[in-house]
Amino acid sequence: IAITNEAKNKGALIVLNCETDFVAKNEDFIKFAYAIANVALENMPADLDALKALPMEGKTIGEEVTNQTGVIGEKIELSAFEKISAPYVGSYIHSGKIATIVGLSAKVEGADEVAKDVAMQAAAMNPIALNEHGVDQSIIDKEIEIAKDQLRQEGKPEAMLDKIAQGKIKRFFKDNTLVNQDFIKDSKISVASYVKSL
Repeated sequence: IAITNEAKNKGALIVLNCETDFVAKNEDFIKFAYAIANVALENMPADLDALKALPMEGKTIGEEVTNQTGVIGEKIELSAFEKISAPYVGSYIHSGKIATIVGLSAKVEGADEVAKDVAMQAAAMNPIALNEHGVDQSIIDKEIEIAKDQLRQEGKPEAMLDKIAQGKIKRFFKDNTLVNQDFIKDSKISVASYVKSL
């Protein structure tokens, strides 16, 4: 679940897991998830453990999740929490299974559409980071090694591997980082260009 406050300058996202689609689509389960998200948005706790410790209906959220496991009859787990504060925050939920929140650097006319579009992009294209600076070095090293192995199998000279692998890593960033991805509504521009156009 991803929600924003009325002023659209704060957002919260929680992941409440269950074992079956039957429970995931249950109205009580969905209401419970929204109740947790509302507590998260109202309190903006530091992390998941702090969220689980917050009060809800006379218990902590963690205790209430355990209680709901007994009521519903299958294991339920509050497994993730993210929060964001920005001049403009938008959210998107796809089929109750994928939720995203996006913070924009300015609240301007049309920010609601841009935030929704970027949130939809993140849900659809599953980037691993906002930009290349957010990609863990171990992932970069692994991708470079994969590229070099591939190039060796193609018979490329060892002396050229580093240079060609660097080109491949740039392509990896383009495909796997949000602001560098092609915008799904207009593949001629990147997500960064789309946002900057507003």
